[in-house]
Amino acid sequence: MYQLHGERGGAGEVMSPALGSDFVDKIWKNLRKMSAREVKQEPQGVGVQLSSPSVSLGSLGKTRCPMCMELFKVPRILPCLHTFCTTCLEKLEPFSVLAMRPSDLETTSEDARPWDKQPQQQESQLSILCPVCDTEVDLPPGGVKSLTMDHLAVNEVLQQNLQEDMPGVVCDLCSDREVDNRCLTCKVNLCQFCSQAHRRQKKTSSHSVMPMKDLKGYSQIGKQIMCSTHPAEELNLFCEQCDQPMCGVCALGEHRGHTYDLIGNIIHKHGNSMRELLHSTQPHVGSLERALAQIEGVGSALRCRMDALSADIREFCDGYITAIREHRDQLLKQLEDLRIQKENSLHLQKIQVEQLLADLRTGVEFTEHLLSNGSDLEILITKEVVVNRLKKLKKADYSIGPGVDDGICFSPQEKAGQYGGYEVFGAILTKGVDPAQCILQGEDIHKAWEKQKVTFTLLCRDILGESMGRGGEHIRVSVIHKNKKDCVLKTMVQDNNNGTYAISFIPEDPGPYTVCVCVREQHVQGSPYTMNVRRRRRPHPGVFHCCSFCSSGGKKSARCACGGTMAGGYQGCGHGHKGHPGCRHWSCCGGTEEKSECSWKVEDEISSHRSLVRTVAL
Repeated sequence: MYQLHGERGGAGEVMSPALGSDFVDKIWKNLRKMSAREVKQEPQGVGVQLSSPSVSLGSLGKTRCPMCMELFKVPRILPCLHTFCTTCLEKLEPFSVLAMRPSDLETTSEDARPWDKQPQQQESQLSILCPVCDTEVDLPPGGVKSLTMDHLAVNEVLQQNLQEDMPGVVCDLCSDREVDNRCLTCKVNLCQFCSQAHRRQKKTSSHSVMPMKDLKGYSQIGKQIMCSTHPAEELNLFCEQCDQPMCGVCALGEHRGHTYDLIGNIIHKHGNSMRELLHSTQPHVGSLERALAQIEGVGSALRCRMDALSADIREFCDGYITAIREHRDQLLKQLEDLRIQKENSLHLQKIQVEQLLADLRTGVEFTEHLLSNGSDLEILITKEVVVNRLKKLKKADYSIGPGVDDGICFSPQEKAGQYGGYEVFGAILTKGVDPAQCILQGEDIHKAWEKQKVTFTLLCRDILGESMGRGGEHIRVSVIHKNKKDCVLKTMVQDNNNGTYAISFIPEDPGPYTVCVCVREQHVQGSPYTMNVRRRRRPHPGVFHCCSFCSSGGKKSARCACGGTMAGGYQGCGHGHKGHPGCRHWSCCGGTEEKSECSWKVEDEISSHRSLVRTVAL
């Protein structure tokens, strides 16, 4: 991890000696650039507020400033090749302070440190963000005014003014009056007064002066480009060593001894090198344009795809919402119908019970009053009427409990069919399970063998004894060994979703077990009950047949475990011979139940000295 020590502020910076200034500058530039982008539309302090996105700033033509939207005034080129008015660039807030350096390093002593100097002896190198491409560009030491002048933009502004007959082009000599003529020799724009003076002067009397209206077809009508160091001298030389234009005075002064030549003599060399660089750069434009076209194509296809999917989703969801609303209305209507039906039933039952109660009270009160206050004769006279009425009231059929209950619920997971082609869920269930009506079914309820799976079925029914016809009830089953309280079997309950539940478990040890089956925390019919688990069956070593004579293929010596002998002639199955059970039986032990435990023992064979033939079925 890198750690910055110190902070930036003002025109300078303080940083840890552990990190290089380039690395710190890079970090601070990135941080400030991110911050500047966030506030680009509303810059703080001195600056200009942009009313349109940066993409549109570069599409204003070649004669208007992207910032002020006016014709260029003293246009200057940024290193990113975007041109702005000088005054507009000066309004931009500096993006960062790139470095602090002395204004004249050559006069600094060896012991003097740059940061120990006074502020007036230092100059800062700043950077700004291009309002068009958002690129950070470094300003030269002299600031905005040291940037390269865009003379081509100046010439294009002048051409536009001439073509549109726009006022505002002033004389290059007096800088006061509007331009009327141009000296093609001096390459200066002249007003009417300066044109007359130009012709009267002996030195310029032979120059070719033409009206500006006749120069609309000329490509170069701008004024001469003069030397910034010697304003009276024209830039007509090019220093090869310094790689910059210069005037004749510069050649005799600061460029003395340098290799130079006339601009017209060397323009072909530098122009050709620029053309080569341009030709090698142009293919990248095509590649990027194709890449951009592909990106835009994919973006267009993506938008179309998203719009189509959005329409599908809206259509699906709107249909689903409509189906759910229809299902909701149907459920509410069904619930209201049930409420009316149950309330009507309860109201009718209430009227019947109230009438019967009134009749009973009348009969009871009348009889009590008769027995308490009537004479013997009066009692005997009214006895028949009273007795008949009381017997009739006593035999009246009435129900102690309500005829209907509140056993109604809503099951969100219940499938409710389709509405408009959409599967919907949620149903009103009017039946309620009654544990007292639930029964256990199956052969394994009371009979079980150790280490063999026991399976039986629980049938859930309502208060009327009818099957629920659906699942979803909470079933609790417990199986505990009576003699071993720590022996609790693991049970499995499978919901068949039709009102029945398959219950299974595997007893590990023989002995009595207590089986409890509960629905809604209440025992069902027959629960709890005791189940005896027997040891595993002893398999039969013989065969289950009609007689040993038939199974042995008619052998005389064949004997069966039943102890009987064959009839005369050894013909037939011998069902009638002595000792035969008269039905199919096991050849080993004589048992007549096919699914039973073998009772034959080796000791029985030794004591009886019988030769048992274990035969197989033919």
